[in-house]
Amino acid sequence: MKVAYLKAAQLDGGRIEKLQSLEKELGTWIVAVEPQAQVAVLSDDQLRRLQDAERELGVVLLAYRPASTTH
Repeated sequence: MKVAYLKAAQLDGGRIEKLQSLEKELGTWIVAVEPQAQVAVLSDDQLRRLQDAERELGVVLLAYRPASTTH
């Protein structure tokens, strides 16, 4: 089973214009996403461990609370 934790955000005209303006200002492309799960609340120690792993792996890590599943 594939679970999507993020999906492309649906933006109206005004929000698209604001995003495009920011892209032009920063000289980058930006992807707008909406979370589909709750971001985990971490203790200070857990956050330090996550940040250490980011540095070690060279990636950005996002910690999410497991979504409840019902069948």
